[in-house]
Amino acid sequence: MSDKANTIPTTYDPRQVENKWYDYWEEKGYFHQAVRPGEEPFSIVMPPPNVTGSLHMGHAMDNTLQDILTRWRRMQGYNTLWLPGTDHAGIATQAKVEEHLAKEGVSKDDLGRERFLDKVWEWKEHYHGRITSQLRRLGASCDWQRERFTMDEGCSRAVREVFVKLYERGLIYRDNYIINWCPKCQTTISDIEVEHEEQAGRLYHLKYPLKDGNGFVTVATTRPETMLGDTAVAVHPEDERYRDMIGKTVILPLMGREIPVIADDYVDPSFGTGAVKITPGHDPNDFEMGRRHGLSQVVVIDKDGRMTAEAGAYAGLDRYEARERVLADLKARGLLMLTEEIQHAVGHCYRCETVIEPLISKQWFVRMKPLAEPAMQAAIDGRTRFVPERFTKVYLGWLENIRDWCISRQLWWGHRIPVWYCQSCGQEICATEDPAACTHCGGGSLEQDPDVLDTWFSSGLWPFSTMGWPEETGDLRHFYPTSVLVTGRDIIFFWVARMMFLGIAFMDEVPFRDVFIHGLVLDAQGRKMSKSLGNGVDPIEVIDQFGADTLRFMLITGNTPGNDLRFQVERLEGTRNFANKIWNASRFVLLNLEDFDPAGLVPELTLADRWIMSRYNTVVGEVTSLLERYELGEAARVLYDFIWSEFCDWYIELAKPRLYGRETEASLRTAQYVLSFVLTRTMEMLHPFMPFITEEIWQHLPHQGETVMTASWPKAQADLEDLEAEREMQLTMDVIRAIRNIRAEANVAPGKKAHALLVATDAGPRTILEKSLPYIRQLATAEPVEVLAGLAEKPRQAAVAVVGGVEVYVPLAGLIDLEKEINRLEKELDEVQKELARVEGKLSNQGFLAKAPAGVVKKERAKQQEFHAKKEAIQNRLARLRTRGD
Repeated sequence: MSDKANTIPTTYDPRQVENKWYDYWEEKGYFHQAVRPGEEPFSIVMPPPNVTGSLHMGHAMDNTLQDILTRWRRMQGYNTLWLPGTDHAGIATQAKVEEHLAKEGVSKDDLGRERFLDKVWEWKEHYHGRITSQLRRLGASCDWQRERFTMDEGCSRAVREVFVKLYERGLIYRDNYIINWCPKCQTTISDIEVEHEEQAGRLYHLKYPLKDGNGFVTVATTRPETMLGDTAVAVHPEDERYRDMIGKTVILPLMGREIPVIADDYVDPSFGTGAVKITPGHDPNDFEMGRRHGLSQVVVIDKDGRMTAEAGAYAGLDRYEARERVLADLKARGLLMLTEEIQHAVGHCYRCETVIEPLISKQWFVRMKPLAEPAMQAAIDGRTRFVPERFTKVYLGWLENIRDWCISRQLWWGHRIPVWYCQSCGQEICATEDPAACTHCGGGSLEQDPDVLDTWFSSGLWPFSTMGWPEETGDLRHFYPTSVLVTGRDIIFFWVARMMFLGIAFMDEVPFRDVFIHGLVLDAQGRKMSKSLGNGVDPIEVIDQFGADTLRFMLITGNTPGNDLRFQVERLEGTRNFANKIWNASRFVLLNLEDFDPAGLVPELTLADRWIMSRYNTVVGEVTSLLERYELGEAARVLYDFIWSEFCDWYIELAKPRLYGRETEASLRTAQYVLSFVLTRTMEMLHPFMPFITEEIWQHLPHQGETVMTASWPKAQADLEDLEAEREMQLTMDVIRAIRNIRAEANVAPGKKAHALLVATDAGPRTILEKSLPYIRQLATAEPVEVLAGLAEKPRQAAVAVVGGVEVYVPLAGLIDLEKEINRLEKELDEVQKELARVEGKLSNQGFLAKAPAGVVKKERAKQQEFHAKKEAIQNRLARLRTRGD
């Protein structure tokens, strides 16, 4: 024991600890557990980060939450699996490789598909190690022996199996449909990959002449360039303004094309003029309306965002150039009636932020309604539970209104669609294995569909494809469905819903019992972290500076399920102070355990011993219960308060006289026993949150086993509960705090002993205080301390406080220079009153209130309240000092 204690450095250096212990855990195989039939499993699949990306603060939070749950359940004895992996991230990865090649003057088309894909695989192998090493730096105790990749052989096989089965069930089809097209990425993206941003725009009122010459219909649009593809004007059937126009014909300005006026319930009579132009080729709602009314689809914008030949005189122009030309020409003809400045939502590509162009294109789709209904029912029935529960409504709301899912992408990197077209007879062949010949005519001239699948298609299979499906493996039988999915609120639609409907469709079971939703990590100003704002924080830089445990604990404390968290450096510094507090307290305990031998010890517990053991026992129950409810932030707070305040600031201080040999040998050994017992088990409770520092300390404490990772999670014990000791110590601590506060307010010198009178009319508190006199003398620096049933006369010039039915008097005469203290307080009061007058002057100035930002006014009001409180406190202290007694 003594050798180990002496090796603990004076200060805690995370760099000397973290890599050492992570390497030890991984080399020993503590992250891996084989299937243990008959034992209760706990399993999580890691949301796979992009293989070519790097860890951002959202990943750090997400994986910290998963690691806490996994380490805790592992210590509880569950057969545990935390399965890691990475995502091929189709658009993002291909874009990065194309950018890299462009710097060398090479395009993907120069290389061709196969050679380009070779380059992407090289890129993937190069960058894969970065993300996994970053996860290791964070302390992620996932099973690296089971690591998967969305395009590894097994996952790729699962993707083909699912595609073919959905195709055979008629749930995958190919059709011309309106899709979201990114002119920069040159691919479709799904509805939920479109990010709608509010921005300033214009609403243009255009006049369409009636064919019969009897006036105009005025339509309103934000995209006048698309009018070149209009095939109708629509009004609401019950709109009195247009009832007589329904069925008439208008002449499309600039194009001279005749188009009908139709009636449709979709039209909002309150928007614009109540009459809308219908462009089925460039608007999803118009596309659906066009289908209902049999309208033609005129495509006037191409995949590059340029006007097509259908746009007539505007062909070849960029879409925004065309807009200006169209407006100029309409104005010249007297057909631009009005321009309004508006705020409206504009769809952007979530990858490159280019404005999306709705286009009609032949694409592959998943028919969603038959798949969505069972996924909704599973949440309604409670087979999958969302935490917090409010996200159930978000999930159900999206599935209720879901459209068919466009799954094809015009990329080369990804799972290629397993469909081949016979060049001889035109047969379409969908198969899990590459066909050698046409199944219809036997011809050997086959061409595979060039598109790849949406990245979220393979991600949607993640909970079961990673465990070996379509084979019925031991992992799949034992660990599926998984226990919990930990994920951000921003990908409920992207990922959670897809895993739900695909898991139910192919496993006949939900993919996870619970979905634990966390918020986003925002910057200190409450903004989302992004490259464009330049406000991102690299978690590895934070770990280099503060250590992984500090980052983890900061991300957890103050974090409640589903709510966003602001990243603040000040909170990191506070958490580092906590780590240092743990280290210093543990070092003190270890130095005082050098000669400790628990053999044959029968502890003789003092009030302080019974209290800390009972409080430890209560904390075990509270932390366990909070973890069960996914209140990880609150569990961390409970541990923080117990360690910092009760164990370090109170119990260790109370134990010092015994450790320094001022009492009996039995008392010393009991104090050593309690310190060792509580510290060891508290480190075990803290381990899931702060794995590195707890392992380092635990290894130096008396323990059983090779690592704290495999220690048993502490359990509450009925024999440790001592509510009487907790009640007695609470009163004792309240009295000590009251004396300390009085000393601080009166500026009593730290080493100067104060006379304290404790007056309690009830016998119960008097008995407690009499037993606790040694504690009060020691920690309140008080001597003498008198416990009284009453006072004939209140002491003169004494400060007083009342706690728990006890009046606490501290006479100040002789303890401080009263006149000097009165003068000091009078000067302080004068300064506070000046500051208060300055702030109130500002707040009474109407010009200031009108011009200053709301945040500045709010700060001034807070200052006003603070100065009022200071003024009152100083006046009260002066009143006490001037009182000569009653």
